[in-house]
Amino acid sequence: MDLSAAANSAQVAKPMTMHSLPFSGSSFSKKRELFLHTVIGPVLGILILHPLTALVYGSGGAAAASVPFAEQLGSAVDRLSAAFEIEMLPMSLAFAVIGGAIGLAFGLYHLRLMADRQTIRTLEHELAEELPLLIARGEGAQLEFKSSLRWDTRQQRANRSLQQVVVRTIAGFLNNDGGTLLIGIDDNGHILGIEADLKTLKHPDKDGFERVLMDAIRSGLGGNACALVHCYFHDLDGRTICRVIAEKSLEPIYFLDNGVARFLLRAGNSTRELDARSAHSPFAARKRICTAGMR
Repeated sequence: MDLSAAANSAQVAKPMTMHSLPFSGSSFSKKRELFLHTVIGPVLGILILHPLTALVYGSGGAAAASVPFAEQLGSAVDRLSAAFEIEMLPMSLAFAVIGGAIGLAFGLYHLRLMADRQTIRTLEHELAEELPLLIARGEGAQLEFKSSLRWDTRQQRANRSLQQVVVRTIAGFLNNDGGTLLIGIDDNGHILGIEADLKTLKHPDKDGFERVLMDAIRSGLGGNACALVHCYFHDLDGRTICRVIAEKSLEPIYFLDNGVARFLLRAGNSTRELDARSAHSPFAARKRICTAGMR
């Protein structure tokens, strides 16, 4: 493979990364959407739920079958009209509250779906970049290469401590702006593949590899971190490459090292450990931005 040509192409048009994508909606649009759902809910509760409830409960059940249709229709109109009388105001308010709660819940659920859709779009943009171009860019603040997950190329044997190096890198991405980790690529961009790793696994396939990786992340970073990490596999030059995409976390992610919680942050093309006491300052700003976006 000619990576030099790919590098020139990558310099000409650097692809949009996970965190340079436009957000799916402005703060004003989200406020407006929640407001509309909250207003429409009570209106539907008063105009539809309340009258329908009065109509159903006053229908008379099976006994109404012997009543002429004209009388049934007149009775139904009377019940619908009674639902809007002043005496029924407390009941109307109750249905307004119910409708408002339903509307607000639906609005929040809809915003969550939109956020999930935006995450999918983000991952699609990340995956749209061809792997040779990504390798040609070289390591940086949002890109790291690892030769293997657990196979020690020097000792030619499995070395589980290497898994911790991978997890530390992922922690640094999560605590910064996210990033991509390519497993099966050495520091110089040479394609090695993960085949040697696969031979060390109980289940020597891609599913087994992903399971071991996610178990290592869960053990070292906690279960919440797993939801922010996405694993994909690519075949390149007859070898299998694992692409790990880490999203930006809104909470500090700590790496548990022999019972000691360590705060790791991606800085340039390396992962560094910082004082845990200073970990919360950048995340407070992220929370404020996220909260403002939901208003």
